[in-house]
Amino acid sequence: MCGLAGFFWNKNQQPDEMRAIASRMADAIVHRGPDDSGVWVDSTTGVGFGFRRLAIVDLSALGHQPMRSQSGRFIIVFNGEVYNHRSLRQELESGGCRFKGHSDTEVILAAFEQWGIVGAARRFIGMFAIAVWDTSRRELSLIRDRLGIKPLFVYQRGGLVSFGSELKALMAGPEFDRTLDPSALTSYLRYLYVPAPQSIFRHVVKLSPGHILTIADPTAALPASAAFWSVEEAARDGQAAQFPGGDQEAVAELETLLTNAVRLRMQADVPLGALLSGGIDSSTVVALMQASADQPVKTFTIGFDQQEFDETFHARAVADHLGTDHTELHLTGADALAVIPRLASMFDEPLADPSQIPTYLVCELARREVTVALTGDGGDELFGGYNRYIQGERLIAGFQRWPSLLRRFSASGLTFVSPRTWNRMRDTLRPVFPTAGRTLHLGGTIHKLGGLMRAESTDGMYQSLLSAWQDPESLVISGVTPGNKDYELDSDNELGLMERMMLADQISYLPDDLLAKVDRASMAVSLEARVPILDHRVVEFSWRLPRKFKVRNGTGKWILREILYKHVPRAMVDREKMGFSVPLAQWLAGPLRNWAGDLLLSGETEGILRSTVLHSEWDRFLAGDSANCAGLWAVVMFRAWQSQWLPTIRHRAEAPVLAPV
Repeated sequence: MCGLAGFFWNKNQQPDEMRAIASRMADAIVHRGPDDSGVWVDSTTGVGFGFRRLAIVDLSALGHQPMRSQSGRFIIVFNGEVYNHRSLRQELESGGCRFKGHSDTEVILAAFEQWGIVGAARRFIGMFAIAVWDTSRRELSLIRDRLGIKPLFVYQRGGLVSFGSELKALMAGPEFDRTLDPSALTSYLRYLYVPAPQSIFRHVVKLSPGHILTIADPTAALPASAAFWSVEEAARDGQAAQFPGGDQEAVAELETLLTNAVRLRMQADVPLGALLSGGIDSSTVVALMQASADQPVKTFTIGFDQQEFDETFHARAVADHLGTDHTELHLTGADALAVIPRLASMFDEPLADPSQIPTYLVCELARREVTVALTGDGGDELFGGYNRYIQGERLIAGFQRWPSLLRRFSASGLTFVSPRTWNRMRDTLRPVFPTAGRTLHLGGTIHKLGGLMRAESTDGMYQSLLSAWQDPESLVISGVTPGNKDYELDSDNELGLMERMMLADQISYLPDDLLAKVDRASMAVSLEARVPILDHRVVEFSWRLPRKFKVRNGTGKWILREILYKHVPRAMVDREKMGFSVPLAQWLAGPLRNWAGDLLLSGETEGILRSTVLHSEWDRFLAGDSANCAGLWAVVMFRAWQSQWLPTIRHRAEAPVLAPV
């Protein structure tokens, strides 16, 4: 894993000046690649590349970047891994190509020369963000992997195009306009992340997953990027060619695909392990790793001192059964809270997924012993693991049959009672009706249901399930909904409602929240995180599977469970999903109260956020109404980010004083 940066500029500069800029941009992301650095510039065309290397494959100087192709036509900087580089190398060698080293970067360049950029990209199996300069055509091509595992930001303004793995690299570029995009901020407050192709900055876009952006003129508006693969096409093709076999055949086929994906991602010239939560996805990955390994796999788990957020027991049980070399670390609330002051620097675009905290901590733990770690990300989105797919489909389909007036009236009745009161009623009823106490956040769930009932369309109903702020336009001054196409579920197609929810999440939530979180958290400690479940061949096969292989008897991930049953006892698999989060409401009401309040109520939100709305929501929260806890956290994270990255801020927010928890 590495970090890349660069620019394409119409301004005449001396080579030394260009090298200094490229080096400065790369050094801004040194955490992504502490092992080596490099720059390349061409003053005649105004192109410069900077690179930071985390050496994983071919640790020698022959893996140094920027790298030039054998003919000299292509110059590349590349972040990620192409896992099938060995088989591609053999194919290229059979055609007469010769290699100096053993890196996948050298194979990528040879593939470009042999098959062209688009043809080569379609052959790659892996995660990658690539910048390549074609000296023959004088074109810059930016390429992002199919699922958006690796990030790539692009800035364009006034004759300059700059790009990089993180926004902080662009900010260190020749120039950078930090004007906020109000519509992106509105989306962020709704979803807790900024959906691509937007970024938090008006003049920056994220390159969409599976796309290639080719730029010949930095003074012109950015051209449209072209897809070399898309999950929408995979879904359509899968629907048209559904898997014809039965249960055993489907399980065997997926297990073969996953085993191959895991084995490819176990290739490394550095120590390798896995992040193990004890859930179905990570346990399946670790089980297949251990079955393919000749020694115990190193696994890592963290746990918290609050039992409802601690999964170490389950992870330890799986590790013991599989025989891994397991490391677990128990943390106090104060340990987790200590990460919070670092989040704004780590996530240079606002992200308010609270699981970013434990994700960072488990990556930090793993990095003490390994440089590469496999994860279980993607299983929920591919195989129907979220309750909102199952329950949400039932609710949406059912409420669509209700008259609009009846839905709004019922929603008002549900939300008239505060979440705190609903939770008290739950606690009162628990001794008589034990099932009433199973929902940990009953009040918040009921208020979320009320928001769903108020929506007028399928799009709106699903959006309400995903929304932190149900009406962020009322909070953001000049805030508008950008018409995010990622959650258009009303369109007439052959996919069922549940499948449309899953597709929407694979397009937006997966790359822009989950994968962005894992990338920044792992790269902050120079750890390469690999995600075998998101091998594009697994994704394509998942879309060929009829629903019965994903959700059966009201339970998701049926087919993953069947694979895991072969490796661990059923009792370790069939348990309630916990998730990977933190006691956010308790923190905001306790040790973070003063710090969060100062950020939320600061006058520096004037001109961006409506302080009257914030005051009202904060007062409700302090009175015990935690329904909008996630929304308030999103504002806190935005304000901390704003203090870190916007030069208009008159002073930086003080780090929180962390009381014992």
